[in-house]
Amino acid sequence: MSDKSVESFFFHCKYEKNLSEKTLKAYKTDITQFRNFITEKGVSKVEDTDKYLLRGYIKNIYKFKPKTIKRKIATLKALFNYLEFEDKIIVNPFRKIKVNIRTGQQLPSTIKLSNIKKLFRYLYNKKEFYESNSPDREFTIFTISRDIAILEILFGTGLRVSEAANIKIENIDLTHGWIKINGKGNKDRTIPVCDNEIKQAIRKYLSCIKLKEGYLFKNRLNNKISEQSIRFMIRKYAKEAKIQQHITPHMFRHTIATLLLERGVDIMYIQSLLGHSSINTTQIYIQINEKAKKRIINKKHPRRDFQMIPE
Repeated sequence: MSDKSVESFFFHCKYEKNLSEKTLKAYKTDITQFRNFITEKGVSKVEDTDKYLLRGYIKNIYKFKPKTIKRKIATLKALFNYLEFEDKIIVNPFRKIKVNIRTGQQLPSTIKLSNIKKLFRYLYNKKEFYESNSPDREFTIFTISRDIAILEILFGTGLRVSEAANIKIENIDLTHGWIKINGKGNKDRTIPVCDNEIKQAIRKYLSCIKLKEGYLFKNRLNNKISEQSIRFMIRKYAKEAKIQQHITPHMFRHTIATLLLERGVDIMYIQSLLGHSSINTTQIYIQINEKAKKRIINKKHPRRDFQMIPE
């Protein structure tokens, strides 16, 4: 594939389709891998790809997880659709091949509520200790206040870790109780923040940074905190709190969705809260809820309180 074709395709993805940086990065990785494969097979131009070469590539990437395979194939489909639309190829090779990757349905992992309570209790106790005992009081209070605010927001709103890392101060209104988020697909949504402890955690952190605009969560160099830093922070605190369960930022999102559903919150509201473009994505939490219902009924049903006694 010529550099001109690459630039043209990515210009289309970035400026015409308005794809996110994360998606563009994945596209670049997948297309580079495909180019390396066809080069090894003696094909210099992606426009010369036929169904046999494409089948060979799909066979080659079967070492990856099904979800990754689907993404890599989707990337190539987007590329070849573009080339066909721009008349750079006569026939899209995907029109001559059918690909069906079975990913299976993996239920989202959630955090035990007892572990969430344990984690928050540990952090608030640590903050209280620092407030009276830290020799480097200003920095340690900044750090623990920031980390508490991040965890309160993740659990309180169900945000993606990327969304939490990109919150801007000017998009927060604690008086009226909402945060404006720029989410997946560059779509804006407004998240309610009703709990007073979440608001208080954000206010405490804001008092430490004393800024009125820009990214909310900063690192020690005063730059925007990275998603990886948030993941590392959660792992560190979970270990310090002696929590055995492996915890990731995304598990807070799964947990709040599941708990809201268990408490009778309408699934359409949960879809809006999480920023899912399709209700089908949100409905996976119904399966988790059904399992919880079965456990509750099996344990709590009054029929278990009596036995049939023969007359």
